[in-house]
Amino acid sequence: MSQVRFSNVKKVYNDDIVAVDDFSLEIEDGEFVTIVGPSGSGKSTLLRMLAGLEEISGGEISIGDRVVNNVPAQDRDVAMVFQNYALYPHMTVRKNMSYGLKLTSNLPKGEINERVEEVATMMGIEDQLDKKPGALSGGQQQRVATGRAIVREPEVFLMDEPLSNLDAKLRAHMRTELQRIQDDLGTTTIYVTHDQEEALTMSDRVVILEGGNLQQVGTPAEVFNKPANRFVADFIGSPSMNFFDVTLSGTTLKSEAFTYEVGSQTAERIRERSTSDELVLGIRPEHMMFADRSSVNTVTAQLDVHEPVGDDNYFYLNSNGIEFTMRAMGDYGFEEGDEIVVTFEETKMHIFDQTTEDNVMTDTGSTQLGPAGATAQRT
Repeated sequence: MSQVRFSNVKKVYNDDIVAVDDFSLEIEDGEFVTIVGPSGSGKSTLLRMLAGLEEISGGEISIGDRVVNNVPAQDRDVAMVFQNYALYPHMTVRKNMSYGLKLTSNLPKGEINERVEEVATMMGIEDQLDKKPGALSGGQQQRVATGRAIVREPEVFLMDEPLSNLDAKLRAHMRTELQRIQDDLGTTTIYVTHDQEEALTMSDRVVILEGGNLQQVGTPAEVFNKPANRFVADFIGSPSMNFFDVTLSGTTLKSEAFTYEVGSQTAERIRERSTSDELVLGIRPEHMMFADRSSVNTVTAQLDVHEPVGDDNYFYLNSNGIEFTMRAMGDYGFEEGDEIVVTFEETKMHIFDQTTEDNVMTDTGSTQLGPAGATAQRT
């Protein structure tokens, strides 16, 4: 079993800089979990503590049924793929892939070569084994670094932004390759990235960090559709969610840009879960739609910029000095300065408490220690 457990793990630098604060998470055997967050959120620090490259300041880390707090990195049976690939330039691909296995096992040379050739074929680099890294493309170097980890047959794969040096097209291709490999091997994989698209497309579950604190754990669908708080709602999704300061009066949400009449059950739920009537309404750009002037619950805005991207359109709008974005498919003949009327569905909106920033419309807690149950289907 290669279950991974973080229990109240903390990392403090220089006695006062908290990089990770009281982090707890259980990762099931065979799961693909992505840790995502802005720069400085603590995601790479978590990975390095699990790998044994950083000492923890408190708490406990387990791999399988073994606590590894004091186990040297080379004895933890994890394999790590770095952003810069960390290949030895003077060694051939074959030697790069076999080097770690030679250091950590007593396998005979013939078996090591057999493993290397098998994995090289899996990675599509079997004809590159006698070349040195400098003769390879970025994508090929990434395959070598990943293959070197696979050859070791570790309990856990750790990947720290391994695709960030690739161009967009190759990055998208390698995402599908890594998913296929992980599915075939069934090895527990923890993947760190700042790219939310990678997180949403590759993962069984997504872990979202900010300032060293765990914000939410859930399937890609859960963190997108049911963000636990305003940070998650803002961080996940592109373009970002729109936010409007609103006040709840009776069953009416009032902002400087519009008024929106909600159902009585929605109003009651908001009051039960919020600390005051001062709230923030969130709506994703793709959940807004055009409306006519006779419709209820509309926002009248001026079009500042229309940005067509193929069949996709981004409309940058302004209503009484409040800027927001709408996304829609199709062909439109709007011009800058046009007055546009838009609306959105009550079921698609999110309401955040202005004080706590929690999402009062969902039952999703900010943290979820254990696995989400059945493995999510990746897209």
